[in-house]
Amino acid sequence: MTLPTTYQKLVVTQSSDRLREAVAVETLPLAAPGADDVLVQTHYTGVNAADYLMAAGRYLAPTPPPFDLGAESTGVVVAVGSGVKTLKEGDAVMALAGGYREYFTVPARRAIPVPAPTPDMLALGVSGLTASIALEECGRMTQGETVLVTAAAGGTGSFAVQLAKLAGNRVIGTCSSDDKVDFLRGLGCDRPVNYKAEKLSQVLKTEFPQGVDIAFESVGGSLFDTCVNALAIKGRLIVIGAISEYERGPELVTAPRIYYKLLQKSASLHGFWLMHAFRQMADHAARLIALMQQGRLVAALDSTDFYGVAGALEAIEHLYAGRNTGKVVVRFA
Repeated sequence: MTLPTTYQKLVVTQSSDRLREAVAVETLPLAAPGADDVLVQTHYTGVNAADYLMAAGRYLAPTPPPFDLGAESTGVVVAVGSGVKTLKEGDAVMALAGGYREYFTVPARRAIPVPAPTPDMLALGVSGLTASIALEECGRMTQGETVLVTAAAGGTGSFAVQLAKLAGNRVIGTCSSDDKVDFLRGLGCDRPVNYKAEKLSQVLKTEFPQGVDIAFESVGGSLFDTCVNALAIKGRLIVIGAISEYERGPELVTAPRIYYKLLQKSASLHGFWLMHAFRQMADHAARLIALMQQGRLVAALDSTDFYGVAGALEAIEHLYAGRNTGKVVVRFA
């Protein structure tokens, strides 16, 4: 196929809490891939809470500007390096690479083949893999357990709800509206909790007095404290983020150290960052794709449409304002 000579991408040019001050759209020459790389035309890019944090310069491993924004994409291979034997032009792939750009280059070994470059396949990237690997590796999830998922109506939370149910567990999910309560019920969530209408700590105390075996937590702040207090004996709390603190930075607290509460229950606290789990990704991706093809797992996608590099900014703002239900995606090709 004939490729363009240039492409556009979204670049963080300075760290700022104001997203539109932090980023710029750049037009660059489109280069051929290296020997072990593939060049991919982006079809869809996923939006993640960490995007805002990176632009503000407060991510886990801060990168000094300039750098490309975005963490996951799916698309079609349009050129392969001379040393690549596993992929060919026309193959559909998903990768934790690319971001908000029309084309991206990625090492072939990190490009995961998918049936088609669709939003469903994209959602299996950061969101699906985080839920699957964290619940299995950190949560040691079995069956017959009680699992609490915070931000359950989001891209990652919706996968966690479904995977916990598929494993044979009782699932509690927090959300912020009655519409999202209905959405969670549709995913099989046993007890959706609209935290704006009900007090989660009281719901847990009254309806789940034995506590929760696994808490899959991404909000932070007082909700994190509630999850700690709700842990059952030998409960596991998995932290995948703290979106409530992304805008103003980490909250300073004065309280007894957390190990007092963990010791009383022989409970454990696990942090999970997907970038430390590359070795497990291919296996978990294959399982998730199979579940989706069998109709046992669905990608919960937000219904708002966003297009191209310019639309990516609106998409990030849409997610950060909490207006989304399910995974937010941006369409390119």
